Amino acid sequence: MRHPAYSLLRAALAAGVLLAATASAQDQTSDRDVPPAAARKQAAEIAHGDPARWYREDRTTAAHLRTLQKEIGAAQAEQLAACRSLPAGERGPCVKDARATYRQDMAAARGNPVAARD
Repeated sequence: MRHPAYSLLRAALAAGVLLAATASAQDQTSDRDVPPAAARKQAAEIAHGDPARWYREDRTTAAHLRTLQKEIGAAQAEQLAACRSLPAGERGPCVKDARATYRQDMAAARGNPVAARD
C-alpha cells in the first residue's frame, strides 16, 4: 500500500500536467525539459526503487502538513517549469494559474490537514 501523500503528489502532478496541456495544446512537456544534472540524479534514484519514507505514515498532524507543503511546492515547481517552456505570450496566464493552484492547495492543506490525509 502506498503512502497517502504519494497519491496526493501524483494527483498534484497530474493537475500540473493538465494545466500545462490546457495552456497550450501545441506544447507538451517531456523529459527533454529536465536539466541533464537533474535527469542523472532522477535516474539514479529510480534505479534504487521507491524510498522507504514513502511507505511510512506521518505520525503527527504537523508532520503530515509539512509533507503536504513539500509536495504542493514540488507540484508548483513542475507547473512553473512547464510554463517556462511556453511561448512568451502564454507564460503569464500559465504562471498566474500555477500560483493560484498553489495558494488554493496550501489553504486547503492548512484548513483541514486531517481530512487531506484521506
